[in-house]
Amino acid sequence: MSRIASTARIHPMAIVEDGATIGENVTIGPFCTIGRDVVLKDDVEVVSNAVVTGKTEIGKGCRIFPMAVIGGLSQSLHEAGEDSTLTIGDNCTMREGVTINMGTVGGGGRTVIGNDCLFLANSHVAHDCILGNGIVMSNNVMLAGHVKVDDRAILGGGSAVHQFNRIGRNAFIGGLTAVNYDVIPYGMLNGNPGILAGLNIVGMTRAGIDRATIHRVRKAFKQIFEGEGNIRNNAAAIRDEYVDCREVIEILDFIAADSDRAISSPFRGKA
Repeated sequence: MSRIASTARIHPMAIVEDGATIGENVTIGPFCTIGRDVVLKDDVEVVSNAVVTGKTEIGKGCRIFPMAVIGGLSQSLHEAGEDSTLTIGDNCTMREGVTINMGTVGGGGRTVIGNDCLFLANSHVAHDCILGNGIVMSNNVMLAGHVKVDDRAILGGGSAVHQFNRIGRNAFIGGLTAVNYDVIPYGMLNGNPGILAGLNIVGMTRAGIDRATIHRVRKAFKQIFEGEGNIRNNAAAIRDEYVDCREVIEILDFIAADSDRAISSPFRGKA
């Protein structure tokens, strides 16, 4: 049986399947379809001609625009209709044609998106992706399965991210970039194949990181990627020098963590 708040506004030409949970002040426009296992929390707006399906929970204040399909089955070749979920946090916006898939059993069974994320037209989040808060995915960005994107990362239009990749906090991915390997926090990646072009200084400044700290991060970046050893050994060797710099330690921890992918660098992919 559906649980529909008395303040919800549902257009008579929308379909809300029996079993859905619709919160206070939710607006559902014409020609929308809301599945039986969907939860729309308070103040959600589904504009028109959108589908929200599967075991999907949409957080407070989210907006879903026409032709978006949120909570569809994964596009994995191994998809067999197993039990899986999609959870989206508060105040996210999904513009026209956005597709976000549920998880798969093989990947943990869940796709998770944080708060305050913006998905521009025709961007895609595949199965088992884990996204943080304040992420911007521009038009036509494509995330393959099992991708992890940390807080405040920005992905430029038409960029494509290989499965199992990680993108660190405050990273910037340029338009049309092919993300084949992990991108460090505060990194800036451009090109096809993607080359680590330096640090996202603009993003760091907007995040309130002071000039002196940015200079220290720049110094660490050179030590890691221009040193004589390999990236992981260089990163480990400088840890003691930066124990008082949270931003550098964040980069070092990211490099040291287990991953299915290598680390993007200024040289990887060059002839």
